[in-house]
Amino acid sequence: MTALARVTRLSATAGSAVLVDGVSFEVFAGEVTALVGASGSGKTTSALALLGESGSGVRLEGEVVVEGMTVVDGNGVTAATGLKGRVVAYMPQHPGSALNPARRVGATLKELERLHHPGQAVMQEALRGAQVPGDRATLRRFPHQFSGGQRQRVALAQALTCRPKVLVLDEPSTGLDSITRLQLAGELKKLAAAGLGILLLSHDLGLVRELATHVVVLDAGQVIAAGGTEVLPPSWEPQETGTTHPGQPLLQAMNLSASIRPRGRIQVLHGIDLAVESGRSVGIVGRSGSGKTTLARCLAGLHERSTGQLRLDREELPVLRKRTREQNRRVQYVWQEVRGSFDERRPVDQQVARTAQRLRGLTQDRAYAEAVATLARLGVSATTAARPPSRLSGGELQRAALARAVLAEPDVLICDEITTALDDAGTALVVDLLAELKTRGTALVWIGHDLGLVAAVTDHVLVIDAGRIVEQGPPATVMTEPHHELTRRLVSAARLGRPPELPTPPVDTADTRSEPRR
Repeated sequence: MTALARVTRLSATAGSAVLVDGVSFEVFAGEVTALVGASGSGKTTSALALLGESGSGVRLEGEVVVEGMTVVDGNGVTAATGLKGRVVAYMPQHPGSALNPARRVGATLKELERLHHPGQAVMQEALRGAQVPGDRATLRRFPHQFSGGQRQRVALAQALTCRPKVLVLDEPSTGLDSITRLQLAGELKKLAAAGLGILLLSHDLGLVRELATHVVVLDAGQVIAAGGTEVLPPSWEPQETGTTHPGQPLLQAMNLSASIRPRGRIQVLHGIDLAVESGRSVGIVGRSGSGKTTLARCLAGLHERSTGQLRLDREELPVLRKRTREQNRRVQYVWQEVRGSFDERRPVDQQVARTAQRLRGLTQDRAYAEAVATLARLGVSATTAARPPSRLSGGELQRAALARAVLAEPDVLICDEITTALDDAGTALVVDLLAELKTRGTALVWIGHDLGLVAAVTDHVLVIDAGRIVEQGPPATVMTEPHHELTRRLVSAARLGRPPELPTPPVDTADTRSEPRR
């Protein structure tokens, strides 16, 4: 069988740093090739080589051939006229970077249809493949009026509208609930069966097992295993947690409602009540678009069209953006799409340290030392953190955003899908740090689409559907005795997808590791 795309001994260097070292793989029509590895292992760098693209200051070497066209040879990148879009389409990990915030999504899709397939009606087919409703109201919305998971699917629809021969998907299950994730797997199987060659970049081993024919495992830019799905590490079952204990809430939301205005006024949250105590954690799960992120923004004081009451330590907390600096320090929010929350012109470590300077009044040197130590604990080295945001992988930047919030020493930490770009080891590092914060009294609000993971790390679970709480209770009860139909589907999907157990975090013997401050 002739490969649609062939990568041979690809290397990528940035100055003296080696990002990718001798990576080889092939993509075939009708099959899925998966690049698997920890965040920062070189998956995205290797995949972008199919388009002849690389980061600023990065040099590619080796050979990349797509549809008989040489994209990279021994002299580096060559011309690839006409390759992008119709031959190779790329969907990035962070969908916000692929969507034009100033244009309605329907207008963008129509333009792609006219550009790549004039006279053909391919847009609706692409929308169905990406599980995006094709009605007029949906197509007239702007990207910011979709949830993170919905934006992921809109970005996929854009890629499919080009009708490429090779589709590169960078962490396509990021931000998707477990039900939608299973539906996505089914659609990708259909696309492959229709002759599309798919290059899947993922740490979601369940998705890889379900789809991939060929697997390449990367570590520190090198291939450490290649073959079928048998080269993947084993899956684990989720752990059980204990039950909640009554006490005085640290953060309490009462009758919280919120709306958006794509055209007119649409209510997305309906009378939400939530309470979390010091040293405890509440998990919020639901399908993409159910209102989880809107709820997080309301708790953080970032959603303007909201009503209801919030209390922090029995004192009124403004729902809108009128909080004092101390209130902002006490309630910190880690965004779902973190790349847009970093300044591209400044190194990441400086931006992480700045939180401790502004909100806690630390000196620059002391704040920087804490930033480096916390980042190292989360698996982001000092060398990596000294780069601008564009030079970090999605998982590295996700952990940097968490470190930035932790440096504020918050009383309440709101985490919105903070492990979607992480592999099992990275997730374990995050959970280990958050567990320690809980022992020191921090209250956690963990928002996610994976009921299995949320149930494994929280003390109480709320299930949201269409902006309403439809079920809640201790994790063990919700997982074993679900009452609402959505909860039953989430439980079933979590078991079928076999979400990973949290492995023991690797021991970090670096001198920079230290306990986070409280």
